[in-house]
Amino acid sequence: MKVLVPVKRVIDYNVKVRVKSDQSGVDLANVKMSMNPFDEIAVEEAIRLKEGGTATEIVAISIGPEKAQDQIRQALAMGADRGILIKTDDDIEPLGVAKLLKAVVEEEKPELVILGKQAIDDDSNQTGQMLAALLGWSQGTFASKVEKDGDKLNVTREIDGGLQTISLALPAIVTTDLRLNEPRYASLPNIMKAKKKPLDVKEIGDFGVDVAPRLETIKVSEPPKREAGVKVETVAELVDKLKNEAGVL
Repeated sequence: MKVLVPVKRVIDYNVKVRVKSDQSGVDLANVKMSMNPFDEIAVEEAIRLKEGGTATEIVAISIGPEKAQDQIRQALAMGADRGILIKTDDDIEPLGVAKLLKAVVEEEKPELVILGKQAIDDDSNQTGQMLAALLGWSQGTFASKVEKDGDKLNVTREIDGGLQTISLALPAIVTTDLRLNEPRYASLPNIMKAKKKPLDVKEIGDFGVDVAPRLETIKVSEPPKREAGVKVETVAELVDKLKNEAGVL
C-alpha cells in the first residue's frame, strides 16, 4: 500500500508570533520554521504502518517555497521514501491545496493519504475533508488510532462525546489528532541518508489547477491583552459583578 503524506512548513510552535506593523499578516522574517506538528504525527503513523508491513512506500509532499524542502527532508529522515515539492511563494488556501493534492493523488495512485487535521498557522481544519470530497474517498478525521483490518481501515476518532470507531473502505483519507502517536526524532545517520533520497520539485503550472484565492484578509491583529483578575469578598459581590460588569448572567 502506497501512502501519501502532505506536510506543511509553518512557524515553529515555540516561537511567539508577531503581527506586521501594517496588520497585513504575520511577520515571517528571521523566524524559525518547522514541520506542522500534526503533519509530523501523520509522518510517524505512516512509518509505523510501513514497519508493521501494511505500507510499502511513503511519499512526503509539501506545497510551499523552496525552503519547504527542509520539512520534506525531515520526513525523509524520519523514514519516508521520497519527496515531492510543489514550489510556490504564494499562500495557497485549503481548497487550492486540496485541488493540487487531488492532482498528485491521480498521478501517484496511493491507497491512503494521511495528513494533520489542521495546520497551526491558519487552523483551517479543511484540507483533508476537501480532498476527500474532491476524490470521493472515505475519510476518517481526528484519528487517535489507525489499524488495517483486511481490506478496511479502522479509525478511532475523537468526537465531543468521547471516541468513535469507524471502518473505512480503501482508498481513504485520514487526518491525525495529537493522541495518535509521539513522533520519533530522526537519527544523524538517517538525516545523512535523507540527503540522498529522491525529491522532485514541481511547479503549480505543471498540474493545470486553479488555485486563485477565494478569500481576502482584511486585517490581522493580536488578541487583546488579558486584564488582571480581582478578588471578591462575598458570593453576592461575585454575582453582582458577573451580572452588571461581565454581563454573563
